Amino acid sequence: MENRAGDQNHMDYTILNKLRQEGKLCDVVINVKGTKLNGHKIVLCACSTYFRILFTGDWTNSQKRVYNIPGVLPEMMKIIIEYAYTHSVVVTKENVERLLPAADQFYVLGIVQACADFLQAQLCTQNCIGIWRFTNIYFCPDLRHTAYRFILQNFEEIGQTSQEFLELTLTELCDIIEKDHLNVKQEDRVFDAVLRWTAHMPTKRKPHLFLVLSKVRMVLMNTRYLMNNMMSSSVMKDIECTPFIMNTLRTITASNDNSLNYCLRQGRPRLPYAVLLAIGGWSGNRPTNVIESYDTQTNCWVTVAQTESPRAYHGTVYLNGFLYCLGGYNAVEFFSAACKFDPVTRTWHNVAPMHSRRCYVSVAVLHGCIYAMGGFDGYTRLSSAERYEPTTNQWSLISPMNEHRSDASAAALDGKVYVCGGFNGEHCLCTAEYYSPDTNQWTQMTPMKSRRSGLRAVTLEGEVYVAGGFDGVSRLRSVEAYDSLAGIWRQMPDMLDMRSNFGMAVLDDRLFVVGGFNGFSTTFYAEYFDLETNKWYSIQHMGMVRSALSCCAVGDLPNIAEYASPRVSMETPNSKPSV
Repeated sequence: MENRAGDQNHMDYTILNKLRQEGKLCDVVINVKGTKLNGHKIVLCACSTYFRILFTGDWTNSQKRVYNIPGVLPEMMKIIIEYAYTHSVVVTKENVERLLPAADQFYVLGIVQACADFLQAQLCTQNCIGIWRFTNIYFCPDLRHTAYRFILQNFEEIGQTSQEFLELTLTELCDIIEKDHLNVKQEDRVFDAVLRWTAHMPTKRKPHLFLVLSKVRMVLMNTRYLMNNMMSSSVMKDIECTPFIMNTLRTITASNDNSLNYCLRQGRPRLPYAVLLAIGGWSGNRPTNVIESYDTQTNCWVTVAQTESPRAYHGTVYLNGFLYCLGGYNAVEFFSAACKFDPVTRTWHNVAPMHSRRCYVSVAVLHGCIYAMGGFDGYTRLSSAERYEPTTNQWSLISPMNEHRSDASAAALDGKVYVCGGFNGEHCLCTAEYYSPDTNQWTQMTPMKSRRSGLRAVTLEGEVYVAGGFDGVSRLRSVEAYDSLAGIWRQMPDMLDMRSNFGMAVLDDRLFVVGGFNGFSTTFYAEYFDLETNKWYSIQHMGMVRSALSCCAVGDLPNIAEYASPRVSMETPNSKPSV
């Protein structure tokens, strides 16, 4: 960690450190378990509140030279003293658990922060609970907040595999599973985690199971799953909470899609970790600026914002906490303009325009940069491509594609940008190509099985998926997946509805498609593909019909509740959560 105040100050400290190492002009000796460390009082005072009080307190003899310091290891004190002179520290896996307590004890806030930053970078599902509990002892508020959010966001894996999870206290477990922000696809996962925690110490924990289960949203659980656990789980047998569970079963059984009592805490949907945003598009006879958000936990769409101006046939990407909206068409003008939306402050900001006007543009994100390819500028179909660097707010041209393409679609995979299909001004295309930034070259790849203009492409589980579009005769419901290692496309299950110029994005490892044109009319229908079941499922339709829209998945927002269905009005939802 580097924490220097300026070149002149650094030079002064370098001289003082050299004097310390040579034992010159030192006025204090720190004695730790027989290890004597020289220093200068004024330097240690500047670094540590502890030393400032020790050296300047009213009870202190200003002439005292040797101080015996208990409760710390010599090697930790050596690091602290070196930090006082160098303003830098090396934190490692080997020293962090001893260094943080020592830095906290001596109020060396720079080292405390360095340790907290190190631990935050090490967070994983197997150590996050230990790090979170560690912050109960040592004051690291940012680390505590980050570790707690990590637990909530990754609860499914933690509840299934973490050994630290089994050591949670009753209070700690309840504090986690009662939160609306707990990120689970199905409430069954919370129930399973509770049973796993209880089974770890059944004698001690069974008496508290009623309290713990009251924090589980059991009304959201699958009835058959709950009944099977009642009969098969040794933990669930002969416990006081049986009447509570039976009452929950009766509540679920008596409910239907429109009457489920969501005012019960056990039926209150949790907040989603991420939402699907449907942005702009063509609705009726004009472009729209409406942004709708899909809440997977309630199977509801919510209107959350508007674009700066109506636009359709544009591209959107989510990068570094911003939603970028690129190019498009507003029925009058073809745009080169680009802007970004901050979902936290809910404000729009202009960014540098592209070099070309691009309607029907293909966009993708790779290595922190945004790529915009092809499109239609009002006169011709484009083969040109460009790259945007957010840090410099600059677009730069890259090599043009091998073909002119508008209404194509792009996705990034394994360090390459793939562009598939489109329209060249005469024909709908089945061709595809990829761009390698290292060589600044486009390479033709195996053509798709179908011609597709107005298709959508995304990356899912290490493959490029393309769906829908127009083949020159009809709208498509077919889907293909590209295996980049084998260099082949394989047919996937068809969508439920045919569509072109729709929105598509990956959310919760599922492929969502919304809206579009079905050959007869603009639609608001939506569906998703589940890799585990290899099937498509219908979900709640959008609040408005639209095609030529764009979709993005946006997650990890501190204000995610603003993009979700209002939980206070859950007494009469559209339907039970189905995804």
